[in-house]
Amino acid sequence: MKKHKGRIDRDRVLAMSEEEVMRTSPPELAHLPDNFWDNAQLVMPEKKVAVSLRLDRDVLAWYRAGGPRYQTKINAVLKSYAERARH
Repeated sequence: MKKHKGRIDRDRVLAMSEEEVMRTSPPELAHLPDNFWDNAQLVMPEKKVAVSLRLDRDVLAWYRAGGPRYQTKINAVLKSYAERARH
């Protein structure tokens, strides 16, 4: 099977049976109510801006140790702080 780092194999997913989708889905998604998606809204991610940022070595090491997408996690923490500080 071809690996897609951070990407979905759209053709494979569309070809999956309902049973395969249910079997491979995370347990927390198994018992969603029928109306779960009724009020869903599409939220487009904001375009990111590349910056150079200096961080303490231990802080960067801690985020990197958390695995892939550590930069996204750093952004989420900074965004949460900024939103809280605005109010």
